Amino acid sequence: MKVADKHYRTIWLNEDGWSVDLIDQRWLPHELRVETVRSVDAIATAIRDMWVRGAPLIGVTAAYGVAMRMREDASDAALDAVWDVLHETRPTAINLRWALDAMRRHLRKLPEAERAEAAYKRAAEIADEDVELNRNIGRHGLEIIRKIAAGKKPGEPVNILTHCNAGWLATVDYGTATSPIYLAMEEGISVHVYVDETRPRNQGAQLTAWEMAGHGVPHTLVVDNAGGHLMQHGMVDMVIVGTDRTTAEGDVCNKIGTYLKALAARDNGVPFYVALPSPTIDWTVRDGVKEIPIEERSGDEVSLVWGKDETGAVRQVRISPEATPAGNPAFDVTPARLVTGLITERGVADASAEGLRALFPEHAGADAA
Repeated sequence: MKVADKHYRTIWLNEDGWSVDLIDQRWLPHELRVETVRSVDAIATAIRDMWVRGAPLIGVTAAYGVAMRMREDASDAALDAVWDVLHETRPTAINLRWALDAMRRHLRKLPEAERAEAAYKRAAEIADEDVELNRNIGRHGLEIIRKIAAGKKPGEPVNILTHCNAGWLATVDYGTATSPIYLAMEEGISVHVYVDETRPRNQGAQLTAWEMAGHGVPHTLVVDNAGGHLMQHGMVDMVIVGTDRTTAEGDVCNKIGTYLKALAARDNGVPFYVALPSPTIDWTVRDGVKEIPIEERSGDEVSLVWGKDETGAVRQVRISPEATPAGNPAFDVTPARLVTGLITERGVADASAEGLRALFPEHAGADAA
């Protein structure tokens, strides 16, 4: 993606060769701020406190955290310890565990003297692989948009509803749910995106809308509860969302509110797609509602909001009574029966065990834990 004509990834190795630069997303859309992180503790903070967001980007960030630790201490004990520290930061996003497992599995077989260099190399590979996965998701999702566009009247846009941020900022580049949109734009297909604000952290209003504006994608910001109304009135042609974890049976765990969008889509005959790279599939879990741990975040995210005031200062304000407690489940699970299809780097799968294993036969023998 480009910001003011400069290409950015969301995370990259600093010129010193060992620390990591990343876009601190807490300040968007009001300020593009790049932070340099130089320790595992800083990596953990960046993940836990949502400097970085989105399951794929969280995984890549954690991989670089492992590399930093190996630079200081390449022992097996240090490798296990950094796995534990980073895994605790965001329990729902499966890419975090996938990346940590990939790093530990790769490094465990190497002599300690080779681990630091190998860790940085593997982390960079995981980042590059994420870009390619997302590019291919875009290619397969583009086919769906093409078919919808072919049925529209000349000049009419394909209207797409999104929820949360599954864009470039949630990955290393391209995004998952946004990748087909960007490729459609490049092909000259007319698209228009309805951007859910996505309370409580407003990732839609702050991040997706910023991406859409920067890329020149026609879009409209709507409140979370407007989606059903738009679908009832034929204003949405398809829904595309991302996911933090997808089960072996096709259940989808994503930002809170996704389930309600899927219900509204089913009631109104609107296709509901989920875009995901394969590391987001948890082959050990079958029933998403019962088995996926749902992160309960601070109630302050519900009671307090960030914004820019009339002076241009970015500040936080309270929107609820101080005496009122707030609950904050960060995710919900959309059952596979409500999902039209899963857009992966290998193609579009039915949201079912059979559909997923048809595209990923190497997991055909996987047993749920």
